[in-house]
Amino acid sequence: MKISGSYTMQAPREAIWDKLIDPDAIAGCLPGVEQLEKVGENEYTMAMTVGVGPVRGTYSGKVSLANLNPPESYEMHIEGSGRPGFVKGTGMLRLAEGANGSTEITYEGDVEVGGPVGSVAQRMLGGVARRMVEQFFSCIEKQISGG
Repeated sequence: MKISGSYTMQAPREAIWDKLIDPDAIAGCLPGVEQLEKVGENEYTMAMTVGVGPVRGTYSGKVSLANLNPPESYEMHIEGSGRPGFVKGTGMLRLAEGANGSTEITYEGDVEVGGPVGSVAQRMLGGVARRMVEQFFSCIEKQISGG
């Protein structure tokens, strides 16, 4: 499944970059994250509970950031598994300076979901992913503005 989109934040690009590579900020803003622990340079283990339709469960896995180009872009690689199935994905995040001190964030990725969650909720995954991304960026923006 391909996902892509954009989000505009009223904050400087450097401040957003700092939050988008901060494991505490990520863990506090990504819906369902129960644990995010640094295990190496730009590598983390993660536990996350996600529900899509009638299928709900906990995934554990790894997250890594690669090709960091501060404060413009990075790649993210995710893999996890749990009782509801598995998820593997890669994505690219780009930050560009916008008008009036804003920052335009664009993202694109490819996610593979298998097992019960993949078969039961395939048509719902796009909407769920978009909602999670919107919640995540909104939370990051609130952290930056002190809200």
